[in-house]
Amino acid sequence: MYNSANQYRCTIIRGKSQKDVDNLLPSYAQIINEVCPCKKDDFEQQFNSRLSSILPGNPTAKTLNNHRTEVAGKLFGMYYSAVSDHDGETYVYPGERTLKFLEDQDQPAFFKDVCFKMQFPNGMTKGETVTERISLGISVRQCCFVIEVLSEAQRRDMRLSKNDIGYYVLNSMDALTRAASPFEIVDAIQVDRMNGIMTHDIGDPNKEPSYNLQHINEQINYMELANLIVVSEDGEVRLNLKEQKTIDVFARHWDDDPPFDVNAYDLSTVQARQYFQMSWDEYYSALSLDSGEFETSIEALLDEEASPYGGNNTGDTTELGDDGELYVFEYEKKRVAEYNAQLVSKVLSLGKTKGLGYDIQTVIAVPGPDAEHVKYIEVKSTKRVTAPDINDPLWIDTVNVTRNEWIAAQQHGEYYAIYRVYFVRGGVVVYILENPYQLYENGAINVVATMYRVDFGNAAATKVIND
Repeated sequence: MYNSANQYRCTIIRGKSQKDVDNLLPSYAQIINEVCPCKKDDFEQQFNSRLSSILPGNPTAKTLNNHRTEVAGKLFGMYYSAVSDHDGETYVYPGERTLKFLEDQDQPAFFKDVCFKMQFPNGMTKGETVTERISLGISVRQCCFVIEVLSEAQRRDMRLSKNDIGYYVLNSMDALTRAASPFEIVDAIQVDRMNGIMTHDIGDPNKEPSYNLQHINEQINYMELANLIVVSEDGEVRLNLKEQKTIDVFARHWDDDPPFDVNAYDLSTVQARQYFQMSWDEYYSALSLDSGEFETSIEALLDEEASPYGGNNTGDTTELGDDGELYVFEYEKKRVAEYNAQLVSKVLSLGKTKGLGYDIQTVIAVPGPDAEHVKYIEVKSTKRVTAPDINDPLWIDTVNVTRNEWIAAQQHGEYYAIYRVYFVRGGVVVYILENPYQLYENGAINVVATMYRVDFGNAAATKVIND
C-alpha cells in the first residue's frame, strides 16, 4: 500500500537556472562539435578556453570545470569518452544528442531526449550513491513516471502543484521503487485533500529550501524545457497538451525497468567503476530509440496568433528554416507596407535559391535617401522554451553561416543583416545583427572557420574500387 510519508531525497546533478541552461546549450554544443574528437586532456583545455572566452567576467577554473563535467557532461550527456584501440589513449566524442541538436536547432527535443533517458540509479552520481540506491531497490524512469501521474490527474480533472510532484513522486520512496502506481498515488492525493491536507513539507525542516527542493525543482525545470509541462507562477503543473504525441510516448514507459541496467556492473574496484562510468556516458549521450517522436512543432510552442501560419499548419510539412524565413518575410512585407505599400513587391523570399548568401531581399524602407535601397537578410531559426533576454550577461548564442553567406555579408556591408529567429513558448523573438562583417571587424562577434578541405591526388589514393 502506498505510503507517501516514506520519503527519500533522490538527488541529481546540480545544474544551472532554467534560462541559463537554455542560453548555454548552443554554446556547449558548438564547442564540443568544434573540438571533438580529441584526446581527453586536450578536450578539457580547449572546452574551458573557449567557454571562458564567451562567459561574462573572469570565470574560475572550478566554474569552467563544472560547466564541462557536471552540466554538459553528466547532466545532459553531450559527449562521451572511449579508449582507442590504436594508441590506448582516451578520446572524447560528441554525443548523438548533441549532433542532432546542431542539425535541427530544436532545444525542446534535446531536453525531451534527456528527460526520457533520465533514470534512477544512473551513472551521474558517485559509486557509493549508486550502490546505496541499488540496495534500496530504487528503479524508475522518473520523468516518464511524473508524466503518467499528471496524465492520471488530468483524467480526474485534478490540479497538481510542484510540491505535489515533489512530495508524492520525486521524493517518494514508493514511487522511486515503483512499489506504487501513478493510479495509487493520485488516489492518495485525493484522500489527503478530502481530509483537508493540501500540502506537505518536503525534506529536513532544519535545512534551507534550496537543499530540500533543488533536485525536485530542477527535474521539473527540465521537463518544462522539454515543452512537456507548463508551470504557472503559483506552482501549478499541467501537461502541455500540444505535445500529446510525446506525452503518450513518455506515459507508456512509466513502469518499464530503466534501460541501462546498473546491476549488471561491478562497482567494487576503481577500474570497474571507470568501465561502468564510460559505459553509462556512451549510453546516455546516444539518442533514445524513441527520439524520432520528439520533434517540437512550431504550434506546440506558439499561440495561434503568433504562428507564421496563423494556426493553420501542423508543423510537420516544413523545415524550421522555412518557418523562420516565412515569419521574417511576412514581417518585412508588413513593415515595408507601413512605409510605402508600393514597395511591398520588392520584398522577395529567395531562400530556395541556392548560392545567394541570403534568404530575403527587401528594402530599407525608412525616411531618407536610402529608403528604396536593397537590403539582404539571412534568417537563422531555432526553437526553445524560454525567451532570450538581451540584457542578460549570460545570454550567448551561436549560428553557422556558409561561405556564400559570409562573402555576402562582406560585399553588402551595412545593407546585410542576420535575423536570429527564436520560436519560444507563446511567441517569437527576433534579434537582428546589422552588418555582421563590421561587427566582426569591431570585435563585437567572434567568427571561427570550422570546415576542413582535403585536397588529394593519385599518390594518396592507395586503393581503387570499380564496381
